[in-house]
Amino acid sequence: MYDLIVVGGGPAGLAAACKAWACGLRRVLVVERDKELGGILNQCIHNGFGLHRFGEELTGPEYAGRFLAMLGGTGVEVQLDTMVLQLVPGQEGAPHQIHAVNGSRGYQVLETRAVVLAMGCRERTRGAISLPGERCSGIFTAGAAQRYLNMEGYLVGRRVVILGSGDIGLIMARRMTLEGAKVLACVELMPYSGGLTRNIVQCLEDYGIPLYLSHTVTGIRGHDRLEQVTVSEVGPDRRPVPGTEMVFDCDTLLLSVGLIPENELTRQAGAAMDRRTNGAVVYENMETSIPGVFACGNVVHVHDLVDFVSAESERAGAAAAAYVLGKTQSPGRVIELRNGSGVSYTVPQHIRTGAADKQTEVFFRVNRVTKAVVITVRDGGGALLARFARVHLAPGEMEHITLPTAPLERAQGPLTVSVEEVQQA
Repeated sequence: MYDLIVVGGGPAGLAAACKAWACGLRRVLVVERDKELGGILNQCIHNGFGLHRFGEELTGPEYAGRFLAMLGGTGVEVQLDTMVLQLVPGQEGAPHQIHAVNGSRGYQVLETRAVVLAMGCRERTRGAISLPGERCSGIFTAGAAQRYLNMEGYLVGRRVVILGSGDIGLIMARRMTLEGAKVLACVELMPYSGGLTRNIVQCLEDYGIPLYLSHTVTGIRGHDRLEQVTVSEVGPDRRPVPGTEMVFDCDTLLLSVGLIPENELTRQAGAAMDRRTNGAVVYENMETSIPGVFACGNVVHVHDLVDFVSAESERAGAAAAAYVLGKTQSPGRVIELRNGSGVSYTVPQHIRTGAADKQTEVFFRVNRVTKAVVITVRDGGGALLARFARVHLAPGEMEHITLPTAPLERAQGPLTVSVEEVQQA
């Protein structure tokens, strides 16, 4: 019987396991389906990690290495090359069961008092976005191309078009250029970029790579290998505008068109899901609707910075330890958080005033680019509980605010987080 099983050995799982150990748990197991720990960080050899968490700029493998060193100083068990097939929640205080399989141990049914789900995301593929055209080779997700190049030493192409302006796609535009490929264009369906501003500057503008906003790929031609892609402008309805076609001669198309949280286990276990995030509905301590089952990192909602993944996951690890050790507090009132004007979602979706710390961090994304606005939090009666001024907000950059818990106890009904224009005097 384990105290805690962490599903996933990437940055979220590592942080949760280390924190749970620090909080007093001694029977902790990390289950990872890859052959090594570290997750996506192993192929992210660029810098930009760790400024918030460690106060210095690190590469992805260096950042992972810090947590691997922490893990090495604990007694946390690790099973690599192990696939978790099912999570069976315990009923009426019974332990949870994790069904897993690997080559040496075979099929296992592991019992545990608590579970942290940290499976991360997968990329949207060509099929997920119904990309039209011939079914030739040379079309990769940006993350797959990154792994081929950075870990396997294989340059996937010489003349490249990138569809989507997510951060991995932007970073791969720079990476491919540095390896001698010619990146012809980065094409984005929306009228704004889906990546961080710093990556637009450092990965596109610094290398003279054009970014076509409000454009998409409308045709693919190639018999065996990709030969051409057609790019068209789209209107406000996101439909191609006739007569705006551009043809690029290329051998490679990279897709950076969004991530999907890996929540098959979560759904199968019966946890409440949020259709806005495609992740589990969580409380302020990252507990799901299933008692003793917690979730953190990209499996809950897609993050920009791994530093925030670590902080969120440490919160989940500490909460799992408190659950196992019987240190959880009375939940008190349960307050629902809703997204108002300009906001796509909030995490957490519920705050338990009795169990929350003196303050609760709320993460969210906006659904449009705005400048000189305020983020407001109002209760069900319209009373303003908090406001936060912002100079610039964009969908590609996750935002967060910190809410004092004490005023929430006086709130009437659910809370709504909105973006409001600054009223001029």
